[in-house]
Amino acid sequence: MTRLAAWLGVALLAAWVFWLLAPVLAPFVIAAVMAYVLHPLVLRLEGLAGGRLPRALTVVLVEALALLALLGLFLLLVPILVREWPLVQQQLPLLLDRLSAAVNPLLAQLGLDVSLNLDDLKAQLVAYLSANREDWWAPLMSSLKLGGSVALAIAGYAVLVPVALFFMLYDWTRMVHLVVELVPPAWRGSFDSFMQESDEVLGEYLRGQLLVMLSLAVFYAVGLALFGLDLALPIGVFTGLAVFVPYLGFGLGLLLALLAGLLQMTPTEAFIMVAVVYGLGQLIESFVLTPRLVGERIGLHPLAVILALMAFGQLLGFVGVLIALPASAVLLVALRRLRRQYLQSDLYRKSGTAQPEQDSNGA
Repeated sequence: MTRLAAWLGVALLAAWVFWLLAPVLAPFVIAAVMAYVLHPLVLRLEGLAGGRLPRALTVVLVEALALLALLGLFLLLVPILVREWPLVQQQLPLLLDRLSAAVNPLLAQLGLDVSLNLDDLKAQLVAYLSANREDWWAPLMSSLKLGGSVALAIAGYAVLVPVALFFMLYDWTRMVHLVVELVPPAWRGSFDSFMQESDEVLGEYLRGQLLVMLSLAVFYAVGLALFGLDLALPIGVFTGLAVFVPYLGFGLGLLLALLAGLLQMTPTEAFIMVAVVYGLGQLIESFVLTPRLVGERIGLHPLAVILALMAFGQLLGFVGVLIALPASAVLLVALRRLRRQYLQSDLYRKSGTAQPEQDSNGA
């Protein structure tokens, strides 16, 4: 019991330190997750090369492929922005006029003596959208100075994640070996079994998440195309692939689809399109795809999936949302083992055992 209390104390201390340093550790956590995913690819490439490629070159090639894949996801936004920006300049004043024409009669029907006048806002937006580079460059740089911490954080992520990923991929085997060496020899068998089971569960999670992303990419692209949206393919594929970042990917895809819809069709049609496609997409993802393709593969109940996302997001913010499901999968393996040990323990088997009744003489 003393050893158990000591290990629990160490675990709680580590969790407390991790919680305090979560903002600083965020790029390293992201790099560690990517290294865990990409390390098998490094080993596969080394095996195919037969040892002819230096380890550093193999790591650089794998990391470059991964970063190019992520860059390709963001490049899906390029045709959307190139096509939509001129339309925004042309259609935004008309949209504001439609909004004013729709809201003013509604306010009059409600008995509110208020008139929605958007002329000043429209004039400012038109001037801003039509401005040349010199007109918006100075305000942009001023805002970056005011929000320097945000810009510095973004730059830090852009530099730290690739650098940390390179060193983690290069030394992954040695780092894992150093961690394993800290495990007492008497516990080594249980530890290896636990890590092997966790690795299998995480592999199932990654395969399930990939299936969810591909399924949603097809669903959103087809759904938006059925409503006649011209940019259905890039917006749908981007939304589906970006769901690996919970909430943020979905929200950004929804905004892009709504903007494209407002610029191409009437506001009513655009809102109906977004409500139907993204409403159904969210329901399918939350109650069908993620629970069955991810939750069932790692043994998590659908309610546990939702609880994990909310709990880790509350504790660790954005990083917590990213690692919620894989961390829950490892935690689930630990809980299964604790449950089996508890059911086999004397505490469970002998607790509540009926004691022989003593006679009235105390015999």
